[in-house]
Amino acid sequence: MKGMVDIGKKEVVRRKAVASGKIMLSEKSIDAIRSGTVKKGDVLEAAKIAAIQAVKSTPDIVPYCHPIPIESIQVEFKIAEDSLTCAVEVNAHYKTGVEMEALTGVSAALLTVWDMVKYLEKDEKGQYPSTRITDIKVVTKEKGE
Repeated sequence: MKGMVDIGKKEVVRRKAVASGKIMLSEKSIDAIRSGTVKKGDVLEAAKIAAIQAVKSTPDIVPYCHPIPIESIQVEFKIAEDSLTCAVEVNAHYKTGVEMEALTGVSAALLTVWDMVKYLEKDEKGQYPSTRITDIKVVTKEKGE
C-alpha cells in the first residue's frame, strides 16, 4: 500500500532548512517597493506574513507532508536593481525534515510580491513579459545537534 511515509520509529532530532528564491521585477516595481508606494501596502511585510503562514500550512498544501511542530521561522529579503530575493529558515525538533516547509514559505512570499506589484509589471496587453519567479531551491538542510 502506498501513502504517507511511516515515521513512527524515527527519532526526534533538531531539523533546520533554509530555502531561497528570486522574483525578477521591473525598475518601477523595485522603486515602489523601496519607497513604500505600492497600492496594496507594505510588500515585504505582507510577503513575510505569507511565508510564515505558508510554512505552518505546508501539510495542507503538499499532501504527503507530515504536520511538524515548527519552532521558529525567519524570513529575509534582499532587493537588487531588477529582482527581490527571499530566504526562509525553518527550525523544529521532529522526526522528519523541514525543507518542504522552507520551500513552501519562499514560494508563498514570492507569489505575494508578484500579486502586490502586478499592476506595475503588466505591459500594454496585460501580460507579464519579464516578471518571473526563479531559482527556488534548498540552500541548506541540517539534521541533529
